[in-house]
Amino acid sequence: MPTSFTVVPVEAQDEGRQRDGQQQEEEDEGDERERGAGDGNARESSPFINSAELGRGNMYEGKNMALFEEEMDSNPMVSSLLNKLANYTNLTQGVVEHEADEDSKRKEVKGPRMGTFIGVYLPCLQNILGVILFLRLTWIVGTAGVLESFIIVFMCCACTMLTAISMSAIATNGVVPAGGSYYMISRSLGPEFGGAVGLCFYLGTTFAGAMYILGTIEILLTYITPNAAIFKVTDVAKESEAMLNNMRVYGTCIIILMAIVVFVGVKYVNKLALVFLACVILSIIAIYAGVIKTAFDPPDFPICLLGNRTLSKRSFEVCAKFTESNNETKTTPLWRLFCDSSLLNATCDDYFSRNNVTEIQGIPGIMSGVLADNLWSAYSEKGSIVEKKDQPSVAGSEDSKMSGLPYVFTDIMTYFTMLVGIYFPSVTGIMAGSNRSGDLKDAQKSIPTGTILAISTTSFIYLSCIVLFGACIEGVILRDKFGEAVNGNLVVGTLAWPSPWVIVIGSFFSTCGAGLQSLTGAPRLLQAIARDGIVPFIQIFGHGKANGEPTWALLLTAGICEIGILIASLDSVAPILSMFFLMCYMFVNLACAVQTLLRTPNWRPRFKYYHWTLSFLGMSLCLALMFICSWYYALIAMLIAGCIYKYIEYRGAEKEWGDGIRGLSLNAARYALLRVEDGPPHTKNWRPQLLVLLNLDNEQLVKHPRLLSFTSQLKAGKGLTIVGSVLQGIYLDKCTETQKAEQNVKALMSVEKTKGFCQIVVSPNFRDGISYLIQSAGLGGMKHNTVLMAWPQSWKQTENRFSWKNFVDTVRETTAAQQALLVAKNIDLFPTNQERFTEGNIDVWWIVHDGGMLMLLPFLLRQHKVWRKCKMRIFTVAQMDDNSIQMKKDLQMFLYHLRLNAQVEVVEMFENDISAFTYEKTLMMEQRSQMLKQMQLSKNEREREAQLIHDKNTASRSAPAVEASVAAAVPEKVQMTWTKEKLVAEKHKNKDSNVSGFKDIFNMKPNQSNVRRMHTAVKLNGVVLDKSQHAQLVLLNMPGPPKNRKGDENYMEFLEVLTEGLDRVLLVRGSGREVITIYS
Repeated sequence: MPTSFTVVPVEAQDEGRQRDGQQQEEEDEGDERERGAGDGNARESSPFINSAELGRGNMYEGKNMALFEEEMDSNPMVSSLLNKLANYTNLTQGVVEHEADEDSKRKEVKGPRMGTFIGVYLPCLQNILGVILFLRLTWIVGTAGVLESFIIVFMCCACTMLTAISMSAIATNGVVPAGGSYYMISRSLGPEFGGAVGLCFYLGTTFAGAMYILGTIEILLTYITPNAAIFKVTDVAKESEAMLNNMRVYGTCIIILMAIVVFVGVKYVNKLALVFLACVILSIIAIYAGVIKTAFDPPDFPICLLGNRTLSKRSFEVCAKFTESNNETKTTPLWRLFCDSSLLNATCDDYFSRNNVTEIQGIPGIMSGVLADNLWSAYSEKGSIVEKKDQPSVAGSEDSKMSGLPYVFTDIMTYFTMLVGIYFPSVTGIMAGSNRSGDLKDAQKSIPTGTILAISTTSFIYLSCIVLFGACIEGVILRDKFGEAVNGNLVVGTLAWPSPWVIVIGSFFSTCGAGLQSLTGAPRLLQAIARDGIVPFIQIFGHGKANGEPTWALLLTAGICEIGILIASLDSVAPILSMFFLMCYMFVNLACAVQTLLRTPNWRPRFKYYHWTLSFLGMSLCLALMFICSWYYALIAMLIAGCIYKYIEYRGAEKEWGDGIRGLSLNAARYALLRVEDGPPHTKNWRPQLLVLLNLDNEQLVKHPRLLSFTSQLKAGKGLTIVGSVLQGIYLDKCTETQKAEQNVKALMSVEKTKGFCQIVVSPNFRDGISYLIQSAGLGGMKHNTVLMAWPQSWKQTENRFSWKNFVDTVRETTAAQQALLVAKNIDLFPTNQERFTEGNIDVWWIVHDGGMLMLLPFLLRQHKVWRKCKMRIFTVAQMDDNSIQMKKDLQMFLYHLRLNAQVEVVEMFENDISAFTYEKTLMMEQRSQMLKQMQLSKNEREREAQLIHDKNTASRSAPAVEASVAAAVPEKVQMTWTKEKLVAEKHKNKDSNVSGFKDIFNMKPNQSNVRRMHTAVKLNGVVLDKSQHAQLVLLNMPGPPKNRKGDENYMEFLEVLTEGLDRVLLVRGSGREVITIYS
């Protein structure tokens, strides 16, 4: 249920009224105002309340509820809410679900609506009973036998009954707007499943329309007016092809006519529905009446047999070879069909000559015992003759031709699974009640009762008809699909009372009505899917006429239906729509099973007679029937559904419908998190799970988008990625900015194809926020093990004088948390995801062992197409006492065991004296640090000071005399920056101790430890520049910060010197554990 409500104002009554009547009058007045007209501008969307009265300025002046008066804007009084809750009205079919329908107004409920019988039971009967019952059930019974036919019908009916139980549970779990199975599946299994199955159900409904139209034409051209055929042939062998062409022509005409009828007025189709239903019911009653009549007066429908072969009586009337008339023997038209002349000595067909012509009753009656003969199956190949079992016959010569002879031939090859596919459409239509839920008085009571009762009724009709057909009708007539042996009559019509025309006319109108209903319902189903916006390419079909009729969807439906018409064979179209309906029913069962097993708090169906085992049984039966009917059709249908699913997942709109798949994902995630909670992953499973620390500007936009590009290239969608950032302030004040920042970060993640999670933290200061993220980001075993951040480029000139302190503290905290750290320097020079390096190297400088991170990162990067063509080179440093040749061999063997392809080079760094340049650089670094500590400079002065020292450092490299540079640097710097007047001013401003400390700056000597560190940085930088200055990326071991916090700023200077002159640098600091192994 939605939780957003709209205020329903209630004016306070006069204070002089009695207190016991005041509240009731307020409620009455509130109800009157709810019924009044308003401007329709709701403050908040709500499916319950018409919020048009908000503009009247009521301020809840009553005193009874003063404690809650400040919450009235969002939480209305229950007294004003209950009436709307109790009389909630559903949306019309095709409108977006009530959660998102913000602009449409609710219509008033107009009187009592349909009950169980009219609203659910009869529509289900009309949709379930139809063309297969009249045109194919007798043929199925004759071909498969009574026993196997009973199994076929029982399986199909059991499938629909189990689906109806699941559907009833879903339909009674809250209010179901019109939309039928699509609405139930999409809201239970999510938009991907809903869209995929919804479109499959739409295709099934559309092909059902084609099947009904083909059935209409078959009845028309075969049983009502055979002379209306456009394509006529005399050759029996070509008769089948001519019939298909006739069906294509007539089918196209009828579908155009039906589409026009639906376009002009759907209301006429709905009014005629009861007429069509009456035809179906009268036809079934006529069948049962005919069965009863056969017990004492079987109808006279003689069948002509030649030996044991059934003859088609369309070409002759007398079932005999010759007749006696006036003591004269004359040959019959049957003789002339098998012989070359009408003379008695004519040359005749060998089988005709050897066998006698006999005539038996086609409908011997229920008391005849023919049931025993029809118990077993009689499958046959295409083109074989329909033969009577246990009838004496003499075989003819093998070379005798049967084409052109008046036998009854089978038109298709028959087998059990094919009959299942043809029969299954006759049990579809169980969703008719749920599709009308918006028009029902009590949908939660009517849908289960009416649907299950309708399935029970139709199952009884089908199962009883199988037994009765097998007990009343001769087997050869049952296998005669088009009634050729009974003068072209409809086989089931021969059994009916009082006349076969009752069945013919009734089935004709029922199939017409079913076709119109399909062409009416399918476009509305497509419109509902299109208006949900989950499949972008069909959104155009959500539009229609001004009254909401789906014009474009109707055109598409007619076009797809025409495909079924062009197939032209009812037996070929039936298995196609069986696939789509079975897939739909399978997912209805899956939806019920998932919701039941998840036990979500909102799963409270009023229908209690369900269980997840029944749903799984129904789902399994649907899947089995799909492959029983046709395994290749099943695979094609599943492929279509799978493609639609992936398309919606990739391009579809994001929808949150509280679906069961999302709940299933949460349960699976919880289970997986509990499983991985036991301990850290094995080295073989280790991969960098990143926490990416982003900096945002004043507009909450990301300062360095390339950091996310690099994340995508490093991760390639695998593992965990958490993108975090910190806003300074108080959360209550920064709530809006936090949401804006999160939206901006997520949008950039989508652009850069970074798959992960976003987490924005608000903290009083930046440093604590970073610490919170490092400590608490992630959940359970799904926590980051690596932190990725950008190098603070302007750490010397930044307005925030503590930026470098934050950076160094972050390095310390990742080390304390045993997490790896990656620092990207010059991140804005890193490639985007669209760039491609066609050549170049990724250079790894392996100085100290860090657990193998330096080896693993280039391998992961080269999986991405940006870095794929780059070569990997590994450099290591040899000291004075090391054997560089042996080191290279050992490193090559190590890389061989690691299965990594890389060039290996050992760089020798010999001990030498510390250069004057190193000494000077260290001295100037310490002087700057000391000056900034002792003097409180303004912002501009501090920037000038930092820039001056930087310029002097640069200039000193080219000085010929280092000693002269050292001697000149200090006085020149002091003279330029600190004038005599400024020193006098500082004397008056600061204490004497500050002045003495300031004087000591010019006389200080560099710390020997800092000199040695600077010496390492300078020398190593020179070696790296010599080998890797043109590399596409350089990976370096990142030295740890000093234990003494007083040297933090010097640490930043060391790192700056170490990486100076390199374009793209990734400083890597391991977590202290092995992340790569040589073992399998």
